[in-house]
Amino acid sequence: MHAITLTEHGGPEVMTWEKVPDPTPGPGEVIVEVAAAGVNRADLLQREGNYPPPPGASEILGLECSGTIVSAGAALPLDRIGEKVCCLLSGGGYATKAAVPVGQLMTVPDGVSVVDAGGIAEVACTVWSNLDMVANLSEGEWLLIHGGGSGIGTMAIQIGRALGARVAVTAGSQDKLDRCAALGAEVLINYREQDFVEVMKDVTGGRGANVILDNMGAAYLERNVDALARDGRLVIIGMQGGIKAELNIASLLRKNASVHATSLRGRPDSEKAAICAQVERTVWPWISAGIVTPVIDRVIPMSQAAEAHQLLADGGATGKVILRP
Repeated sequence: MHAITLTEHGGPEVMTWEKVPDPTPGPGEVIVEVAAAGVNRADLLQREGNYPPPPGASEILGLECSGTIVSAGAALPLDRIGEKVCCLLSGGGYATKAAVPVGQLMTVPDGVSVVDAGGIAEVACTVWSNLDMVANLSEGEWLLIHGGGSGIGTMAIQIGRALGARVAVTAGSQDKLDRCAALGAEVLINYREQDFVEVMKDVTGGRGANVILDNMGAAYLERNVDALARDGRLVIIGMQGGIKAELNIASLLRKNASVHATSLRGRPDSEKAAICAQVERTVWPWISAGIVTPVIDRVIPMSQAAEAHQLLADGGATGKVILRP
């Protein structure tokens, strides 16, 4: 098969498209012939040497893919051979074939092409697991999403709305804010020009956001806590703004608030399987009904993955960028 490999850790130029050995399915795994793979910020971190794969995972980049099941490992029935699926991975998506634990296979939602499905598993599982399973976002609550124009952000807006929340977003351009508004965000904050803490307090009558989904990490920690309502939940899923910051615990205590930091990739397979099952049961019907729509910025040949990484690094994409072998 062919895959993207790294000559070393560094910039997008270290990625090469070359022939490598086919993956072999372990017990409880299937081999998927890849139709498409989504590009995620975590891929950029891994390429730079800052986010190594979990023990035993493929060294090949790629946390999600879609395609066709072509073979199965020991003790698995063969009746799913030929099935079109989308997959959550710990690695291996930037390739023409990928080994996938059977619990991390999901059907392709009705109305979604198999190529577009390459960019929905990671965002849907990340958003659902954090907004519902961690933050317990409830109807009528305020949700603030940082990076509303990203793949995670565009999915989070729609799932937040489907859960009955009121949604505010931050983004760095009017074009991205307009796209967020079209998806259902009602408070649009240009972080280059506005203070999201002030805006959230203003629109909520001084209370603040009930849930904040944060991709920035250290740079926003203090201000995020400031923007929380009483009993608010801050969920950190990214480190684009650094990894170390001081936390005023007294501010949390006064608000009876909580801070959660989560990673999907490093969870045990059993937890990821449970998340996939919930997403397939809850989010996929929303997609089939048109309540939630995958937002795809563009599809790029997998051999040109460097272009896709540069696009994400520059903030030039709204929604997901997909690689196609």
